Amino acid sequence: MNFFKTLTLAAALLAPALPAAAQTVVKFATLAPDGSTWMKAMRKFTDETTAKTGGRVKFKIYAGGVSGEDKDVVRKIRLGQLQAGGFTGVGIGEVAPEARLLDTPFLFKSAGEIDHVYKTLDTDFRKIFESHGYVLLGWAEVGNVNIFSNTPVTKPEDLRNVKMWLWEGDPIAEATFQALHIKPIPLSITDVMTSLQTGMINGVYGSPLSVIALQWFARMKYVFALPLTNASGAVLISKKTFDSLSKEDQKIMLELGEKHLRALTLQSRKENEESVGILKKKGLIFTEPATPSVVTDLEAAGQAARVSLVGKLYSRELLEKVEKALKEYRAGKKK
Repeated sequence: MNFFKTLTLAAALLAPALPAAAQTVVKFATLAPDGSTWMKAMRKFTDETTAKTGGRVKFKIYAGGVSGEDKDVVRKIRLGQLQAGGFTGVGIGEVAPEARLLDTPFLFKSAGEIDHVYKTLDTDFRKIFESHGYVLLGWAEVGNVNIFSNTPVTKPEDLRNVKMWLWEGDPIAEATFQALHIKPIPLSITDVMTSLQTGMINGVYGSPLSVIALQWFARMKYVFALPLTNASGAVLISKKTFDSLSKEDQKIMLELGEKHLRALTLQSRKENEESVGILKKKGLIFTEPATPSVVTDLEAAGQAARVSLVGKLYSRELLEKVEKALKEYRAGKKK
């Protein structure tokens, strides 16, 4: 009896140790500062992913723009220095220009329309990202974007007297302002505050929440209440890194990405609404379109901007798919 116990123990000690499960460290970067709603959601996602994969997938996070702007993060992912990022529409455009269609002006009129289009074209956009070497972990909506200025704006003509900022390298904003016959001043997002202080610009655009977070609101007096666009955001991971994971871990990452980033979108919508109230308390004045025809004219300018980018950023086929989904949703709402 003791002989067999000794033999079993010896066999166990002499047996080759099984290799530990491979660990993947995903280096992730974003402009969002630590402590922000965005980063709180991201840390919930990364913590739960690490827990549910048994530590096989871990994250190293670079928040607050320490890895640079979106375009810098994309470049570092291509070089293998980073593996994932949380992006605004500008960064998404660096990865997959086709997806910028979702950021075009005056496309959506409600949150319901946004959700319907994103859901209807989910497979299309996932394939687009994968064709560019990325996997979509989830959309993280930035929110409705308003124009902020120091003079009241109630119609497009009013904007021509504003020294409007343009996020340098953003073709959507460029096409939008071109359709409105405005000549903006292109600047890096990191140069906006200094340029507001010096008077180089006196107009910006952004979601109410982001304009408060960036402190731009302190230099503004008016907000044009009609949203210019709904700004997209997304968390993307290098396809090479994603493909190196086991099927089980891929499934976990995708499911948790959808869960936490959807929750983030809903929270961002809520906080953007609350931010409107905060801006009003701070003394900013919200102006409405002067007449119904102003809205019609702005929507026409948005459509002109959209069409002008066909063949440059996205295909006519993709544009028609989005327009079809919108038409179906609006028809259903009228019943």
